[in-house]
Amino acid sequence: MAETTFETFWTDRTQAAQAFVRGDGGKLDALVPHDGNASFHTPRGDTVVGAPNVASRYLSDAKSFHSNGTTQLEVIQRAYDGDLGFWTGFQIAQVQIGDASRAIEMRIRVTEVFRKFDGEWRLIHRHADIPPTS
Repeated sequence: MAETTFETFWTDRTQAAQAFVRGDGGKLDALVPHDGNASFHTPRGDTVVGAPNVASRYLSDAKSFHSNGTTQLEVIQRAYDGDLGFWTGFQIAQVQIGDASRAIEMRIRVTEVFRKFDGEWRLIHRHADIPPTS
């Protein structure tokens, strides 16, 4: 199996973010582990632990978005060394969620941690929260 470069993985990660806010969790599901350790501090304030639970939550959460969503990742820092990588910054999105009649703008603070397993990068931790208003 050929190794995935971090830059290729990052491109896949940004495409998965776009798909997610349009209701498609499949691209993100391909980038997360499905067994072992993983964690997700959600924007709602709860925490999900264990790779199967995190993968399931991402798929479930994606279904709440309508197909008209857009997003961009505003990176403050992004790096990798060996088998670990991360990014931190903001995810800025226009999304329509659930029964909402129109799209709203969301700006969330994000830190994600990635680990390489058998030559493939995986998202093992995501912390996303809504910053306080000033």
